[in-house]
Amino acid sequence: MSKNPIINALTASVYIILVVAVMDFVTQPLRNRPDTFFAPIMVLFVLTFSVAVMAYLFFYQPLQFFIDGKRKQAVQLFLQTVGVFGFTTVVLLALLFYRVFV
Repeated sequence: MSKNPIINALTASVYIILVVAVMDFVTQPLRNRPDTFFAPIMVLFVLTFSVAVMAYLFFYQPLQFFIDGKRKQAVQLFLQTVGVFGFTTVVLLALLFYRVFV
């Protein structure tokens, strides 16, 4: 991924928003039907895929730095990415709390 923690965190945020939007769109016609055997299977598929995507977004570049012997830079990039993602999460929660989205 990028060496810019802001890009990494915002890409993760956009990915989450896209997954939720697609899931909402796909499940719209199924709202009044009971869950089937395949509902938990699909949840696990999406969860597994999302873990892989997030691992790539958060760990790939820091791991590359770490392998290259740049341990300080690896930790710094990882923590900055998590920090920006955490800040984004707090901002979105505040907007939700103050009903900006509703």
